[in-house]
Amino acid sequence: MPLNVAEREAFLAESHIASLAVEAGDGRAPLVVPVWYDYSPGGEIRFLTDGGSHKARLIAKTGRFSILAQRVSPTYRYVSVEGPVVRSGPTTLDDLTRISARYLPPDAVSGYVQGSDLNVLVTFRMRPEHWLSADLGALS
Repeated sequence: MPLNVAEREAFLAESHIASLAVEAGDGRAPLVVPVWYDYSPGGEIRFLTDGGSHKARLIAKTGRFSILAQRVSPTYRYVSVEGPVVRSGPTTLDDLTRISARYLPPDAVSGYVQGSDLNVLVTFRMRPEHWLSADLGALS
């Protein structure tokens, strides 16, 4: 059963590892890779990556991407969203800290952030345009 707007936005705001997909072109299937991301209901989806990575180059070229967040334990639930990149640029310390804090224990965030090279990271922001979602219910 599809989720309503509030349910899908609340689910996406949880700290799931997302699968990011971007068109690869040249007769190839889309590139699909796991990413950490940040989202607040009604806002933009943001994630960061090495600016020289294959996914960064493809996203810069195509100007859009999709992400899929899912829960694989009962109840199985997923939210998939696709949309245009509305902004990209150098990752700030705030971006890195906020996204890292969603996935790491509090005592590990500082060390992770200090060990990261902000000079190579880029943050992409996507405006959600097309949504798919489902909650398949509890297993009996």
